[in-house]
Amino acid sequence: MRPAWYPDWSGRPAVVVAAGPSAAEADLRPARGRAGVIAVNESWRLAPWADVLYSCDPGWWAHRRGVPEFGGLKVTQDKGAAETYRLRHVPLGNSGDAIETRPGRLGWGGNSGFQAVNLAVQFGAPRIVMVGFDMRSAGSVHWHGRHGGGLNNPSDLLLAKWARTLDEAAPEFAHLGVEIINATPGSALQAYKAGTIEEAL
Repeated sequence: MRPAWYPDWSGRPAVVVAAGPSAAEADLRPARGRAGVIAVNESWRLAPWADVLYSCDPGWWAHRRGVPEFGGLKVTQDKGAAETYRLRHVPLGNSGDAIETRPGRLGWGGNSGFQAVNLAVQFGAPRIVMVGFDMRSAGSVHWHGRHGGGLNNPSDLLLAKWARTLDEAAPEFAHLGVEIINATPGSALQAYKAGTIEEAL
């Protein structure tokens, strides 16, 4: 059953802002008011007006104390973090690295960016624009530098695995009728049409 708190983005594009190095250079202003926006982890600081903040990592939520500064929906797959910080909870399904089509369950994909895109699909967005999905370190794994506070930072090997997983999901998006635009210059992803936020919207 579709969770009652899910926004309805049917007919509305979505922009998912991940934390790759290129995100710092992205002009997110065209998305404001024209698309549903999901910020991943620290990228809420690039778009504090985003509709949704998503992180799969309970350690990140603890490090940021639930991000009380963010006023939109805050969502995680982790039940403990959801209960502690009053976040919306969407558990992982049984589909592994596949996109989960059942509302209220997410595919794993290994990272918050994959899960945030899956969430946008379930919100009903017919087009999703991916920003900051570098999937390569390019000197820094995140636009904000490496995570501190004992949090994990992905290796080049792990980033490559995440890229393969997201590329392999391309036929699933096509089957669902969801168009994916990769607005990430220099992205390691190969399966998605490149474009800009402005063009996609």
